[in-house]
Amino acid sequence: MATFQERLLQLRKERSLTQKRLAEEVGLHTRAIQFYESGRLPDAEVLIKLADFFDVSIDYLVGRSDTPERR
Repeated sequence: MATFQERLLQLRKERSLTQKRLAEEVGLHTRAIQFYESGRLPDAEVLIKLADFFDVSIDYLVGRSDTPERR
């Protein structure tokens, strides 16, 4: 299964978003997205924001599931 950093990068690129644009959309600094894509894990609040933005489950986002749909 994919890691969080791989999933985040994949989802961002699938939507043709820059790191800056994603950061703006979810209310973060660009540097935070850079950190997350290089392996740092976000706190629960940020995970929820990202899962909501991409409309995927948190389990999918963090690599615990290969099914993106929320239940």
